[in-house]
Parts: sequence; C-alpha cells; structure tokens
Amino acid sequence: MMKVIRSRDNPAYKAWKNLARSGRERKKAGATLLEGMHLLTAWQARHGLPQTVLVGDQGRARPEIADWLTANPTAEVVCLPDKLLAELADTETPSGILAEVVIPGPDQSPAHDKDCVLLDGIQDPGNLGTLLRTAAAAGFSQVLLSPDSVGAWSPKVLRAGQGAHFLLDLHEGQDLPGFLASYRGTSLATCLEGATSLYAAEWQGPLAWIFGAEGTGVRPKTLAQARHRITIPMPGAVESLNVGAAAAICLFETVRRRQA
Repeated sequence: MMKVIRSRDNPAYKAWKNLARSGRERKKAGATLLEGMHLLTAWQARHGLPQTVLVGDQGRARPEIADWLTANPTAEVVCLPDKLLAELADTETPSGILAEVVIPGPDQSPAHDKDCVLLDGIQDPGNLGTLLRTAAAAGFSQVLLSPDSVGAWSPKVLRAGQGAHFLLDLHEGQDLPGFLASYRGTSLATCLEGATSLYAAEWQGPLAWIFGAEGTGVRPKTLAQARHRITIPMPGAVESLNVGAAAAICLFETVRRRQA
C-alpha cells in the first residue's frame, strides 16, 4: 500500500531533504538519494529494491513509472506532492521519482594486485561522475579516492556517473601515497613535466592509473610514489585537458593495447 506524505514537517521528509542537501548527513546516515528511472533500475539490477521509492503525484501517471510500480508491488513507496518532490530533486525538471538507498561499502579492502584508478583531490562533481563512468566502461572496477575528493555518492556525481557507481568498488578517504607504496603492479600518474608520452611508455601487469585535481594535477606526495609519469601528446595550442578527457584517453589506450 502506498504511503502519502503532504507536509514538509514530516520527519521522514526532513531526513530525505538532509540527504539531498548535505554530504555530512549522507555519511552519517549511510544513505543517499537516486533520481530518475535510469539510476533506479541500474541500482535494482545490482542490489535489488531500494529502501524507499518516492514518487510525485504527476510522476505516478508517467508510463515508465507506473509500469515499474506495477511490476514491483513489494517496494516501499511514498507519494509526495510534486512541489515537495521537486525540493528533493537535483535537476531543474524533476523526473517524478527518487529512491533512498543504503550506500554500499566495497566488497573488501583495496587490492594491491589488481587494476585500479586513483583520484587525487577531484573536486568537481561532474568530473568525478565522468571519471567513474569512464573507469567502469574501460573495465577498471576498483577506484580509490583521496580524503578531500568530492563525495562519490552526492546527487550530482550519481547523475553524471549514470549507474557506474553500481559496477565499481569505491574506496573513499584513502591514503593514496600509502597505497601506492605497497602496490604490486605498475603505477602511472598523468603530469605535464618530466613525463613520457602515453604512446611511447611501456607497462605490463596490473595498472594503477592516477589522475589529479582540476588545475593542480596529481599532488607531489602522490606523484612521488608513481612508477611512471605519463603525458598525453597535444599538438594543438592547448595547455591541458579536462581530467575526464585525459582519463578516457589513458584508460582506453590501456584497453587498446590489451586487446591488440
């Protein structure tokens, strides 16, 4: 049976609003909100039904939402006025459906002998979501984030990741230099100076690709632990690439070599 909430003063609604607005509250509750059918179905395919599904009055009438509700009669569903649902959404035009989910922890501690992507101080949510999506697409399932990176489970990062989160083992708040010091594969950091061309560099075995923050790049302490420094040749009159573009080039160069 569908529950109905009409008041902003409802304790459950206040809790959802905290999840929507505050990284601290998401961390405290161990939960976050997914927006839209794409993220909901991607979550369900990996983790099953979410804790709670929130639908707007008009959203219930949309065919894809109505079909999902019919197909999942055991889901806990709460109906909200469209105005209240819009206050929880992260988009200008809300999709009509959100879901509260428990943030999944990684299956195990970071492995020191498998492919991974290390993200050092990434601050832009859109960039982080793109990086996670690119890593998943290239088959790099383990991702480590430094303590000062933007929260991986924020609504903006989730939207940019387009479901990649649910294919990855995400390790937030990691000591990247410490991890690299005992990494048993080959570590490669992107940088502009003292580096080897991506297309001339040689590597083998498990790889740890390291990408740094927008503007500052990989920090010295992390860079010092990398076995190789890699630069992407840019014949055009451009100083640098967006970190998401740089990661895509490097990760799919790895894919190309391995398939060859």
